[in-house]
Amino acid sequence: MTIYFYTTIDKYGCFSNFSRHGFELDGQYWPTAEHYFQAQKFPGTEHQRRIARARTPKDAAQLGRDRSAPLRADWESVKDDVMRRAVLRKFETHEDIREILLGTGDEELVENAPGDYYWGCGADGSGQNKLGKILMEARSLLRERAEQDAAAGGG
Repeated sequence: MTIYFYTTIDKYGCFSNFSRHGFELDGQYWPTAEHYFQAQKFPGTEHQRRIARARTPKDAAQLGRDRSAPLRADWESVKDDVMRRAVLRKFETHEDIREILLGTGDEELVENAPGDYYWGCGADGSGQNKLGKILMEARSLLRERAEQDAAAGGG
C-alpha cells in the first residue's frame, strides 16, 4: 500500500513541511521544516532572518521563492541534504510524530503535490517524490536507532 500525504490536516499531515512541529537546528529555532528549508537558500543574510521570522510556513515559502534576493550558488547541489537535515531533526524532536512515521512500516510515502514534480509526485504521478523518499530514509534511520536503543536496554 502507498501512503499519500499533502496537507497538514490529512491523517499524515505531520509529514508535510508546513506542519507546526518546530525544532532547533544550526543553533536556531525553526517553527516548521519549511521555514528552515527556505531560509537555507540565503545563509547569513537578512533575507534568511526574515524567512525565519515568517508568521506562517506559507509566508516562509513565498519569501524563499523570492528571486530578488541572491540564491546561494550551490543550492541545487545542497537542497536535498538541507531537506534531509530538516526532516530528520523534526522527527527526532517530536516523539508523537516519530511514532506516526515509524508506524507506517515499509509503506511507500508519497507527497501528493499536483504542482510539484521534484518534491512531490506531480499531477500525473510521474514526479520524483523526493520528500517522500527523504521521509522513508528518515524512517529507516529512526527505526535503526530505536532498535539499537532497545538492544542496549535503553528503551
